[in-house]
Amino acid sequence: MANVPVDATAFSVFDMKELGSDSFDAGLAEAGDELAVVFFWGLDCFNCEIAKKAMLAQPEAIRALGLRWFHSNVYEHRELGRRFMLHGVPTWFFFHRGKRLGRATGWHGLAQFQAAVAAARDKIRAGGAQAGPAALGTSKGGAPHD
Repeated sequence: MANVPVDATAFSVFDMKELGSDSFDAGLAEAGDELAVVFFWGLDCFNCEIAKKAMLAQPEAIRALGLRWFHSNVYEHRELGRRFMLHGVPTWFFFHRGKRLGRATGWHGLAQFQAAVAAARDKIRAGGAQAGPAALGTSKGGAPHD
């Protein structure tokens, strides 16, 4: 898979650090007290490319969210797909101090993504983050974020 070219423009524009199975927890720890988001994507994923292009079309709005960005190709790092019970990409998981706060599944536009970020920040304020960097869970309900 390493020979397939990937449009990495969004990764560089938003300073997304690549995470693999062996670097995931240590990478998240680098975010410190910032709200971290991991963009899970895959090769030849049409919806992943749409999401990257939509984000690149409004870089200032994306930067204004104040996130510490990471990314991971779950087709290459299948262990992460299993760890977070991913059923599709693109998916964004939000973390604070290594604790999973929620996720956004699919790109449903900037407003939906902003709502997912706001929900994660609300959980930080409420102290409702799940325990531990390996915290797992599934969404309650069918919303594009939890």
